[in-house]
Amino acid sequence: MTNESSRNTDAFTDAQGQNKTSSRGAQLYSDLDLFFGKNNTDGDVNTIYDVQAIKRSIRNLILTNQYEKPFHPEIYSGVTGMLFELMTPTTAVILARQVEDVIENFEPRARLVGVNVYPDLDKNSYTCSVEFYIVNAPTELIDLTLALERIR
Repeated sequence: MTNESSRNTDAFTDAQGQNKTSSRGAQLYSDLDLFFGKNNTDGDVNTIYDVQAIKRSIRNLILTNQYEKPFHPEIYSGVTGMLFELMTPTTAVILARQVEDVIENFEPRARLVGVNVYPDLDKNSYTCSVEFYIVNAPTELIDLTLALERIR
């Protein structure tokens, strides 16, 4: 009987030793820094984590045109095509809906709260504000603000 109880405790400590995080439900999101900043310690590309990684992913999804992502033409927002339309309140609502759709469909790490798009007539651009929670850390509301403007 002592042999069986020692096996159970060994299995428990072994399972605890396999966990690399202090809390079991925590998941670390990481991504490469697409500005290709150099890491000072090893000279490799920087890695961004958690909130910054998800913000960068959402920004990339919003600014992706159709057929930019190889083998996935369905991943795009259509925002850049709408920037050449007349600046009306209807256009702002359509832009907000396109941003909501692309985040809800292609970013599973973010739980979207709301998207607001405001036209800036003086700069001929839109200000897009995205509010979301991270799926594994729903206590902090995160706000991402982007300036959407025409390039050409």
